[in-house]
Amino acid sequence: MFGRLMGLPNDSLITALTWRHSKVAGATRKMIHGVAFVPVALSFMVLVVSLICYRSPTINRAEVEERSLRLLRSWLSPRQAQQWDALSEFEVVGSHTETRYRIRRGKVMNVHELDQMGNIIARWCFAPKGDLPMGDVLLAQKIALETMEGDVLKTANRNP
Repeated sequence: MFGRLMGLPNDSLITALTWRHSKVAGATRKMIHGVAFVPVALSFMVLVVSLICYRSPTINRAEVEERSLRLLRSWLSPRQAQQWDALSEFEVVGSHTETRYRIRRGKVMNVHELDQMGNIIARWCFAPKGDLPMGDVLLAQKIALETMEGDVLKTANRNP
């Protein structure tokens, strides 16, 4: 009777005990098998936490600025390099209008449009997005004016 109540094929107590033992043993085997994965799971968890908490080495902003200025210098023509070394500014010629521009050290309103005599007739403000080092900003301004002047001036702010 006990076996039938428990859904066992036989009505004996021994069969019920054997059935119960096989279920417990199977569950124990599964648990032991699962326990083998605990160190793996913990290792994975430690790896994830360490990646989340990992801090990159402190960025030396002065070194970044210096590297960006060296990159800029490598892109300057010999004449522009002389101007940069003497005055921390250099001139470029626009790709569409052949207008001369002076790009000065700085990030804001540092592009000056020049007339035939070299006088400033307008100040332009445009720069790439992001907190970039100054040399990268100056290089982007140089390349933009020398290759796509019209598009740049459409989006730039002009201050006469």
